Amino acid sequence: MAYRNKTYVCFDADSDIHYYRLMQAWKQNDHTPFLFYDAHELNNLKPVSSEETIKRKLRERIANSREFIILVGENTRYLYKFVRWEIEQALSLEMPVIVCNLNRRRSMDEDRCPPLIREQIAIHVSFNAAIIQYALENWPSVHARILGSGGTGPHFYKDTVYSELGL
Repeated sequence: MAYRNKTYVCFDADSDIHYYRLMQAWKQNDHTPFLFYDAHELNNLKPVSSEETIKRKLRERIANSREFIILVGENTRYLYKFVRWEIEQALSLEMPVIVCNLNRRRSMDEDRCPPLIREQIAIHVSFNAAIIQYALENWPSVHARILGSGGTGPHFYKDTVYSELGL
């Protein structure tokens, strides 16, 4: 098995790809500390690939990832073909999950969050480079402790964390 050092980003490719592209731009910007090793840079897929081929390649990407980010937009909760499947893969691997609310909500948004992830151990944050970077640096170890102690449920950072980050 390959070394797991990537970040897998799950999103509604039809409606929310521009948020994913913004994350890539944050990563490229020399003036921000935002950094993640993008799992989508691996195993390029062709748009005409079969669902089976796409899922096989996505499974490889997820397996090579250390954490899983899901960008939650207006329609994310209704997506089953790939988004739900990707979430299932991440949960089966007990990956640390970071749920990023595109509407900038700082805790779980029950109206938008996919039902599959609502009761899972996941950190819910607003879509902002500083808090996402903070979660990438801190959530994996916290997730491991919660998982190891039998904890459950959604989590979120207190407003003081956002304040400390200048948000």
